[in-house]
Amino acid sequence: MVKDVVLPEPIAREGLRILGIETSCDETAAAVVVDARDVLSSVVSSQVELHAPYGGVVPEIASRAHVEFLIPVVARALLEAGIDDDQVDAVGATVGPGLIGSLLVGVSAAKALALVWGVPFVGVNHLEAHLYAAFLEEPDLELPIVVLLVSGGHTLLVLMEGHGQYRLLGSTIDDAAGEAFDKVSRYLGLGYPGGPAIDNIALEGDPRAVEFPRAILDEGYDFSFSGLKTAVVNYVRKNPGVPIPDLAASFQEAVVDVLATKARRAAREFNAKGLCLAGGVAANSRLRERILDVCVEDGLRVFLPGRSMCTDNAAMVAAAAWWRLRSDGPSPLDVGAYPNLRLPVA
Repeated sequence: MVKDVVLPEPIAREGLRILGIETSCDETAAAVVVDARDVLSSVVSSQVELHAPYGGVVPEIASRAHVEFLIPVVARALLEAGIDDDQVDAVGATVGPGLIGSLLVGVSAAKALALVWGVPFVGVNHLEAHLYAAFLEEPDLELPIVVLLVSGGHTLLVLMEGHGQYRLLGSTIDDAAGEAFDKVSRYLGLGYPGGPAIDNIALEGDPRAVEFPRAILDEGYDFSFSGLKTAVVNYVRKNPGVPIPDLAASFQEAVVDVLATKARRAAREFNAKGLCLAGGVAANSRLRERILDVCVEDGLRVFLPGRSMCTDNAAMVAAAAWWRLRSDGPSPLDVGAYPNLRLPVA
């Protein structure tokens, strides 16, 4: 929970420039953000081409790529921001959740830079960072809001009651939504990453062609997508002639239906003032369309982050670091990397 803390100069001053570093999975990213709202630079080096031949992220390849690319990415972020090393006021880095090897690269580099520059280090929860991506583009979002955080590793429904004040309403009990997209895409021969591949080909298909199951649609706020993946496999085995676009569109519609239905119900039950998407799957065109329709019908404020803010990036890490620095102060330099870190909830 965020506390009102009076921080010493220069931490409490206006115009705080924070260098954010993100290496939780397969994106090497760095960004400079001022006061959690002004993005001076945001650089992302994608590893998609490195992992595509394997149909998913290979941890060892990811961590080695971070070692190779992180310093050049940081240098470019500072260059694009138009600032020198001595103008950075704090360094924030993702400490978890994520791949342990990848996390350690970013955390180690961030601590080293903080020590060399004599500025605070801030450890950032990757899930919390996704929540703050919205505020970079819409800083006057009125709380409370319901955030649907959907990515390759997580599917969370969060009530954000205040800055640093979160209530976890539901999460996946098996596969995350993004994981289901990747697995189904791989099975249908559409390649990796699965989310964009299915999104693109689904535009050519009929979402009503196959009525795939909507698991626990009317039961609480938890999610389950493992059975849906199995349903797609079984249907294709029994009906090998069904067009791939129809299968992709029908699968996507089933996922989106569950996500949007539960998010809408949560917004109503908890009297949220708005509904927000976050995470990589938030870039899905059908999900964005459906959430927009829901909010228009229910009179809710809707926020759909730009696609560059949906996927992993360091600008959101820097924004979350600003809030954590304001509330808790600097993180100790003996903080580690936590691959199974959870969202801090009340």
